[in-house]
Amino acid sequence: MSYRRIVSVVMTMAAIALLSFVGVGSAGQADDWTHPVTPWGDPDIQGLWPADKLNGVPLQRPQDFGERDTLSDDEFEERLVYAERQLEIDSAELASRRPLIGRGGRFLECDDDPARCRDGVRIGPPNYWDERGVPNRLASLVVDPPDGRIPPLTPEARQAADERNAARRARPCTGTEIGCADSYEDFNLWNRCISRGVTSLWPGGYNKGNQIIQAPGVVAIRNEMIHETRLVWLDGREPPPPNVVSYMGYSVGHWEGNTLVVETTNLNGIATIGGAQHSDQFVMVERFSRVAEEMLHYEATMTDPLTWTAPWTVALPLELDPSYDIYEYACHEANYFLYDALTGARTLEARDATAQ
Repeated sequence: MSYRRIVSVVMTMAAIALLSFVGVGSAGQADDWTHPVTPWGDPDIQGLWPADKLNGVPLQRPQDFGERDTLSDDEFEERLVYAERQLEIDSAELASRRPLIGRGGRFLECDDDPARCRDGVRIGPPNYWDERGVPNRLASLVVDPPDGRIPPLTPEARQAADERNAARRARPCTGTEIGCADSYEDFNLWNRCISRGVTSLWPGGYNKGNQIIQAPGVVAIRNEMIHETRLVWLDGREPPPPNVVSYMGYSVGHWEGNTLVVETTNLNGIATIGGAQHSDQFVMVERFSRVAEEMLHYEATMTDPLTWTAPWTVALPLELDPSYDIYEYACHEANYFLYDALTGARTLEARDATAQ
């Protein structure tokens, strides 16, 4: 059996296992399993629950899917073939002078992506840095509304977004080859090693390890990406005043049977969610349900009447992986990008001024 065929079989088996997990998660806990309990009597959902296997599942569903939430056989086969091709690129012994990058379900060559690739050199990390998911039939992470699409922005939120975009387009640097690099504020929170925000548990990118640790009256949710830990208080305490905000917000929780329900408020609105900058009325309600020994069903509902015209919900099947190692995400210590980008921009400005 060829290496490619072995990889395809392994991927297919893993995908079938993941789909079985989704079925258990949506239908309820397994019949032949007893939910573990902590020494102090709370349902035990502790463990390492990485989201990396779901990398590649889009947040929103393609519009032509309608309310169909899973891939057809042909669409799933396309996802398998795409993953096979990606594996070939990632594991190539020698670097290519025509480097390909996967984006939007297809592979782009340098000529297709001139802003990020030139003369065989691609800007950004090499392919093998990224973590690939396991091909599966999930059409989107968003499960409600039924069409898997994030609801439209409210008129007020749309106007605010249009004004921000207009201000950005009005800057002379927007139309330049390298874009705007006037200050650190021209770069997002991830590039600045600050935060991925309260949705850091969701799949995407790399270092998507998640760990849940419990103690009496509190649950800690640890995210590998940008080394953030969110504390969920179970002792009935009230959130702080609305003017006390942070990137990860303030989380309180309670148990509904074996499901941990977490309500997060007091976010600063700087880290975008679903591509939108939310208001101070944003509330996220998460539900963590252990449905089998190695399976966790996760849901998160986002509500903000000043940002979206309706609430929307994301659902993730997460698989326990005790062998997963969470490494230190020493982002600032090795983040030369910001210094190099700003320094390079100043060098180009000096060159252009001299040429004039």
